[in-house]
Amino acid sequence: MPFIKVYIHFVWSTKNRFPYLNSKELRLKVWNHIRENAEVKGIFLDFVNGYADHCHCLVSMTKNQTIEKIMQLIKGESSYWINKNQLTTEKFEWQDEYFAVSVSESQIGRVRRYIQNQEEHHRKKTFNEECDELIIKHGFQLFKDV
Repeated sequence: MPFIKVYIHFVWSTKNRFPYLNSKELRLKVWNHIRENAEVKGIFLDFVNGYADHCHCLVSMTKNQTIEKIMQLIKGESSYWINKNQLTTEKFEWQDEYFAVSVSESQIGRVRRYIQNQEEHHRKKTFNEECDELIIKHGFQLFKDV
């Protein structure tokens, strides 16, 4: 049996970065659902958190998974679940684009802490500012769902 350890840090926003997930209680419901759904789908979700207009996930991929498939299973199902349960006053949608960047095993703890501290982090910096910084400073590319 192969031993594979490939960690990916995923980040995606709500449609037009609208703050649909506007309460901590709602965010916790969504993050818990994403975690439970990932487990059912065989996705090893190491950590999930976010803020009113975006989500971060740290995922350890298996040999049969692709970035595209993981995003489809997490984003598509969670959007459907949020709407089915009428958790937002307007129709909920995730943005098509997303970040996906590999994480060195030596940086896993740092990425977990970063994801864990989203509430505090976004008191100082908006998601738009964070995205612009990632794109400009680090040259990260956006991946678009097919």
